[in-house]
Amino acid sequence: MLLTLNSSTNKDVKKIREAVKRTKRATYTPVKPDLQLGFVHNNVDCIGCRACEIACKDKNGLAPGPRFRRVQYIEGGTYPDVFAYKVNMSCNHCAEPACLPTCPTGAIFKRKKDGIVDIDSTLCIGCRRCEAACPFGAPQFDPIEKIVKKCNMCVDEIDAGRKPYCVMACMMRVLDIGPIEKIWDGSLETTAVGGADKVSRQVKNMANIELTKPSIGFVAHSKGKVK
Repeated sequence: MLLTLNSSTNKDVKKIREAVKRTKRATYTPVKPDLQLGFVHNNVDCIGCRACEIACKDKNGLAPGPRFRRVQYIEGGTYPDVFAYKVNMSCNHCAEPACLPTCPTGAIFKRKKDGIVDIDSTLCIGCRRCEAACPFGAPQFDPIEKIVKKCNMCVDEIDAGRKPYCVMACMMRVLDIGPIEKIWDGSLETTAVGGADKVSRQVKNMANIELTKPSIGFVAHSKGKVK
């Protein structure tokens, strides 16, 4: 009995080693979408009402805990020179998403037509590797369903020619989506960006954008600009 157990164990170890070698040989080529959609957020005019957060949770039926969209309050300075502003982020639908190649089941994929990164929940096994890999905290583990979920930019709304729930819920109209190149060069027609505003690709304390090349732009507060 002992000999059988050892033999079985040796076979398992051999299979694991072979699988590791295959994984190391595998290469990941990011999808180059026909059009890359992205978000733009005005850090200055956002009032932090969190209507976008609530709309997102309602749309996705999220229980307390997971938040696909997060409004972050940034405060600092010393009286009388104090400041406060908001940074609003969710999944950035990166050009080179770190979550995608870490998924062992292929549940995460990037759409060719618009660059949206989505998860097939029927394939997710809840290993949470994607959650650990993402530098922006986009994948969220659902403790009830035991799988990982995240913002998919409301793909059903996008496919129907509408905008995501978070964008439509923003009462200040400081959150929007559009082709990311137009967001970055300031040519997108949107109320989120004023005539004299300059769009930044990064704000302070944000993870290095060269890691995944996130599809997002900001009208950054003066204290949040990356020099």
